[in-house]
Amino acid sequence: MKAATVIGIVLVLLGIVGFAMGGFSFSHEKKDVDMGPLQISHQKKETVPIPPILSGIALLGGIGLIVVGAKSK
Repeated sequence: MKAATVIGIVLVLLGIVGFAMGGFSFSHEKKDVDMGPLQISHQKKETVPIPPILSGIALLGGIGLIVVGAKSK
């Protein structure tokens, strides 16, 4: 398999996931107080939106790379 085809498939998958989910979320622990044995922390959830235009660009770019990889055989 050519590198262009593999990258194209990855971009197509990222584009589809971007359209389907609209972004991704993750959580991390944030320390509020750290005084020796006394520690107070909480979980903080962050959301990163993926704009639809970026998903579309990834999808079209991936399709283009797949076509280029298929034609170069």
